[in-house]
Amino acid sequence: MRWSSRRTEVVPSPNIWYYQADYELENQAQDSGGEIWRVLREEFDWTGCDVLDVGCGDGFHLPRFARDARSVLGVEPHQPLVRSALERVKDLSNVDIRHGRAQRLPVRSASVDVVHARTAYFFGPGCEPGLAEAERVLRPGGAILIVDLDVTSEPYGGWMRADLPHYDPAAVERFFVRAGFGCRRVATEWRFATAADLEAVLKIEFSKPVAEQAIAESLQRNGNRATDLTLPVGYRVHTRVKPTGLVLPGHSAASSGAEDSSSSSPRMP
Repeated sequence: MRWSSRRTEVVPSPNIWYYQADYELENQAQDSGGEIWRVLREEFDWTGCDVLDVGCGDGFHLPRFARDARSVLGVEPHQPLVRSALERVKDLSNVDIRHGRAQRLPVRSASVDVVHARTAYFFGPGCEPGLAEAERVLRPGGAILIVDLDVTSEPYGGWMRADLPHYDPAAVERFFVRAGFGCRRVATEWRFATAADLEAVLKIEFSKPVAEQAIAESLQRNGNRATDLTLPVGYRVHTRVKPTGLVLPGHSAASSGAEDSSSSSPRMP
């Protein structure tokens, strides 16, 4: 997802908005060993808490949070995905979905314990409005948990850098450090049932020439077999806990002029 320079606009996501079935394959393949979930739980255990998932898409991650959370709220700007998310969680009494944007969350101040965002909005400089909103709705002692792709990790990060030569992963990390976030790198493994599934996913994540390269290298890495393929993908988990007392200097995500900021995701059409 990309922010537009205009506050009232959201630029369409080039993958899940247009290729929802293939993105579902990607969600099913990601983090097959549960490493991201393990790290998230170590950073902040949401058992019995109120969880907000910003940019929840079609709600793929909401049932996992709902197992232990008191309540789960997904916020998503794209109405077709809101409808899909509602269908996914229709039998979960502690989950709700709302249409809304990260820079203007339809959520009361100090009403949630966890704000989670995964490869959705937060990619460094320009995401200040979203971070300020996350801080607003968070209770003291709660945490913002941001999961993004580690563009320094091979091979996936190399393909991303080929498509996005101006994306600076080091600058993104410095941004989050300055904003008071800790960072943990997480090595995961994507697992695909078939080569066709792997190809479909890589085609929605990269430009055509890079996708072709990524597919060829991935098939070679898997011995060119047709089933049960894996792909190593690195992530970063950024965590910031909201103070329960005085706010430390430089901790708050709010800043003057933040509402006019813009940013871009390292995903590619």
